[in-house]
Amino acid sequence: MSLYVPILVLAALSAVFAVFSIVMGSLAGPKRWNRAKLSAYECGIQPTPQPLGGGRFPIKYYLTAMLFIVFDIEIIFLYPWAVAFDRLGMFGLVEMVLFIVTVLVAFAYVWRRGGLEWD
Repeated sequence: MSLYVPILVLAALSAVFAVFSIVMGSLAGPKRWNRAKLSAYECGIQPTPQPLGGGRFPIKYYLTAMLFIVFDIEIIFLYPWAVAFDRLGMFGLVEMVLFIVTVLVAFAYVWRRGGLEWD
């Protein structure tokens, strides 16, 4: 049970910090609201009105997010492989080459389909 004490202490500290942040934000935050403070800020440009249903986002936003996740996961897999490279031998090298080739094939597919062009 003593192995879990640091985790419990960290969880308690994070909970105290979260509650403290919420309380201090409500106490120190602005009290007088007006139309300018409640409006969305878009870099000095007047906000465009949104349709009642919320409007549609172009699919490129989602493709860009998925590409980021794919390459982020690739980096996450490359770090442990680089640390244990000498112990994995030829098997580890072949497996990582296959993994990188698979990711590069997906990257080439997205590139050819125009997923990286931002209009």
